[in-house]
Amino acid sequence: MTPSLADVASSNVALRNLLHGLPGVDRVGADQRAAMLGTRSIKTTSKALAIDLAIRMVDLTTLEGADTPGKVRALCAKAVRPDPGDPSVPKVAAVCVYPDMVSRAVEALAGSGVRVASVATAFPSGRSSLEVKVAETAFAVGAGADEIDMVIDRGAFLSGDYLKVFEEIAAVKAACGTAHLKVILETGELATYDNVRRAAWLAMLAGGDFVKTSTGKVQPAATLPVTLVMLEAVRDFLSITGRKVGVKPAGGIKTTKDAIKMLVLVNETVGDGWLDPDWFRLGASSVLNDLLMQRQKLATGRYAGPDYFTLD
Repeated sequence: MTPSLADVASSNVALRNLLHGLPGVDRVGADQRAAMLGTRSIKTTSKALAIDLAIRMVDLTTLEGADTPGKVRALCAKAVRPDPGDPSVPKVAAVCVYPDMVSRAVEALAGSGVRVASVATAFPSGRSSLEVKVAETAFAVGAGADEIDMVIDRGAFLSGDYLKVFEEIAAVKAACGTAHLKVILETGELATYDNVRRAAWLAMLAGGDFVKTSTGKVQPAATLPVTLVMLEAVRDFLSITGRKVGVKPAGGIKTTKDAIKMLVLVNETVGDGWLDPDWFRLGASSVLNDLLMQRQKLATGRYAGPDYFTLD
């Protein structure tokens, strides 16, 4: 189905032909399958394993204008030791911050194994020049970021300027060097599941290492059906190209139930090969406290108070 990458990137016409030649998404079918998988029950032993896996998949995030070095250091401490009273709780996958806070996070996480992620490319709007986007990416990587979360130009995508989106992703990927690139589609602004599938394919063709649903600033964000469509896209992309790409739902994942529904969706759609922080992440912060409370409940039979864990 796919021509060579060079041919794909040769023109808007070539990209349009490929993206609009993808199989259409059955919206009713996607909604129904996601709803059905969301009702799956998990037994106690499996639930305990799922909670620990979900904790290891969390990108603990602070992306506010009021972020301070102290807040970032505190978040990093929580990432390494989510429950100070229980050293058996696993570390999270990464801490995600703005570019100017990357060096603080790198310092705080040194030797921990927790990765440092940074948003870039005029997050969350993506409204800036390519030169600024590349420079911001290079700044974050130079400060020590292991991962970059970029936003696509949704205006260009929705107006059919696929080549511009492709070229921006490819340029940012080049600026990442050895850092991994997560491409944020902002699915809440893409209007249709077909557009979500096309945007995911475009991101993967341009070199993205992960496709990510949302910035967390736009609703709806990481819904089960949208995540299902993206999981199907990475599955099909692997089958056709031989390259595996990760998925990161972000925004609106608040409870342990939400997180476990996502894990069930992954297992049933792409298989347990993606049930690993290297291939699946949860972009959330508030969900971590609920995971910790549910974990403690399973271990002790008692719920911790809501103020037992820090608020981030």
